[in-house]
Amino acid sequence: MTVTLETYGGLAAAAHLGRPPKVLDADALPETAAAELGRLLAAAVSTPGKEDDGRARDAMSYTITVRDGDRVTVLEQSDAAMTPAFAALLTWLKKHFAQE
Repeated sequence: MTVTLETYGGLAAAAHLGRPPKVLDADALPETAAAELGRLLAAAVSTPGKEDDGRARDAMSYTITVRDGDRVTVLEQSDAAMTPAFAALLTWLKKHFAQE
């Protein structure tokens, strides 16, 4: 399974232009980390996204794409309308990528 994180928008939008998305090979993770990632993904997928009211035009937006065999799941949310489950997954991914 691979998990891809794309970040775009916000006040520093130009800083993200042309940067490739971050890609995580979940199969290469230690067992405990893979289990935690699986739990966070399941929670984020099962929690419906919040309605974005459009007031925060400078908010960062995030796309998390999960490829597991032939199945592809895409989660998209922004700082202005983010569920706690998506936020927890995003935080976990950012910490993982910061350690690379």
